Amino acid sequence: GNTVPAIARLVQADEDTIRQVIHRFNEMGMASLDPQWAGGRPRQITSDEEQLIVETANTRPEALGRPFTRWSIRKLADHLRLHATRRIRIGRERLRQILHRHRITFQRTKTWKESTDPDRDAKLARIEYVSSQFPQRVFAFDEFGPLVIRPQAGAGWAPAGHPHRLPANYHKLQGVRQFHGCYSVGDDQLWGVVRRRKSAANTLAALKSIRAARPDGAPIYIILDNLSAHKGHKIRTWAARNKVELCFTPTYASWANPIEAQFGPLRTFVIAGSNHPNHPALAR
Repeated sequence: GNTVPAIARLVQADEDTIRQVIHRFNEMGMASLDPQWAGGRPRQITSDEEQLIVETANTRPEALGRPFTRWSIRKLADHLRLHATRRIRIGRERLRQILHRHRITFQRTKTWKESTDPDRDAKLARIEYVSSQFPQRVFAFDEFGPLVIRPQAGAGWAPAGHPHRLPANYHKLQGVRQFHGCYSVGDDQLWGVVRRRKSAANTLAALKSIRAARPDGAPIYIILDNLSAHKGHKIRTWAARNKVELCFTPTYASWANPIEAQFGPLRTFVIAGSNHPNHPALAR
């Protein structure tokens, strides 16, 4: 009690305030030092209203009778205030914060094609099964192209204001090529050969290189796109004789081929920003 006036003088506070802090510390311990007071007016957006805001943001304006194809923050706030089934007054910054908290971001539209393959589910299930059960015996094949000899725009690190420059030459003077890529799922290895064109003969040569990667004679599984050049009589006959199961991706579902994920970096790190003098240099 006698020390209270001394503490009050030291921190330049009222003695009653010091006594209140001491009493709270005796009751609550260290938690009293972080009272977590909340300032400002009470929160006015209820959880139900927040849910309605999120649902509205995820709905195309046309479906709600609005004459535009996408929301802006201003348009969404105006709609919630004037036209929503339950009207909500909310500022644009608060609205932006709510959308951010619910991971609703402004993105470009993307197109997609639904697979029309009647065996879509069975094919995808087979690819999933062999990839998970026998990864060391699963391979993938696809063509990557067309490869052309001309300067290719790209991106990279450079001093500010001094980008790397390429000549503006857009003539394809040396024809096109196709990279016949082979990918081992288990080894995470990509290899292949550059050919003048896609053909059943070039496909078969690539598949034989895959079979040679597992020369033990035990079955292997090759995932490849459902193209005519990939499934001719010669290829099917060879596969049956050499214990190779061809796992075709469904129509319009090339994304199920694991080699597709390798072609993106190939385009980024080999093609983009390049100015190869000829096809042999590009192939290397």
